[in-house]
Amino acid sequence: MSPYDSDPADRLVTPAADGEDQAVEAALRPRQLDEFIGQERVREQLSLVLQAARQRGSAPDHVLLSGPPGLGKTTLSMIIAAELGAPIRITSGPAIQHAGDLAAILSSLTEGEVLFLDEIHRMSRPAEEMLYMAMEDFRVDVIVGKGPGATAIPLELPPFTLVGATTRAGLLPPPLRDRFGFTGHMEFYAPAELQRVVHRSAGLLDVEIDPAGAAEIAGRSRGTPRIANRLLRRVRDYAQVKHDGRVSREIAAQALDVYEVDARGLDRLDRAVLDALLRLFGGGPVGLSTLAVAVGEESETVEEVAEPFLVREGLLARTPRGRIATAAAWRHLGLTPPAQGGRIGASAQSELWGDGSDGGKAG
Repeated sequence: MSPYDSDPADRLVTPAADGEDQAVEAALRPRQLDEFIGQERVREQLSLVLQAARQRGSAPDHVLLSGPPGLGKTTLSMIIAAELGAPIRITSGPAIQHAGDLAAILSSLTEGEVLFLDEIHRMSRPAEEMLYMAMEDFRVDVIVGKGPGATAIPLELPPFTLVGATTRAGLLPPPLRDRFGFTGHMEFYAPAELQRVVHRSAGLLDVEIDPAGAAEIAGRSRGTPRIANRLLRRVRDYAQVKHDGRVSREIAAQALDVYEVDARGLDRLDRAVLDALLRLFGGGPVGLSTLAVAVGEESETVEEVAEPFLVREGLLARTPRGRIATAAAWRHLGLTPPAQGGRIGASAQSELWGDGSDGGKAG
């Protein structure tokens, strides 16, 4: 087994929610818009949409929330329902594989109800086309029978508000995207905002934490509240078992070092990718598949799980010739770039790449 082996599903810094996250988030979620921390522009715009709808006494425009996972899209959908005083129905794109699945959900909605559709870009095409008419005209055509004898029966729907959430807004077809009256893009959080999130969650979890301890957790949370809350729970466990339960900067740092989350939020997989890129390949350029083999992972895991954060942090760059490390990567791992300025020599490139195909992706 490679010393770099790591199961992405077990990563403490993954923004995806597991069962424990979902249970804890239910208790930590704010209930009103003014309790929601961060996303100032989206909150202000959404507040105007909801207030205007309440004054008119009608359902607000459909809402599309986009952005990386873990930033609060589900929480905002629940807040929308709470602000409107309406019930909420929750489902997801992968769960709707047939138009009949969507018709069953839509036909059971009550007037003013909020329908939250997570990962909306993963809906099947027939259901997506049915949703166009439902969003615009509050009507769906239910097909009864097959072949020449099939009949379309129009079914009127009560006014409702669809809240769609997506991590891949670019995959939404324009006809669907255009039917949303309000689109809000969720941004990664600043450390100061995450510190407020940690303080609020610590109060709800009955964890005693000082500002420096909250700042330490926030600084390692990769700009994501879900990760901040997960790290807080692990630090709480460490402080409870190893100390008196109070979280200071020193305790938080010790705990997260145990869980292999460093000061910039990199975990073992992230550091393995950088370590292989720097030590084995002199900082690159090197092809994706070669880098993946070096760390004992699939190319898709390196590309989709590790690289986005490394690129966002300015530690790694994707180029047409392959992956290269930045000066910040050398500094972060405490290594000195080789004389070639962090690049492997031309002869080594030729030997490594051959014809440049790398057996996979280079850039």
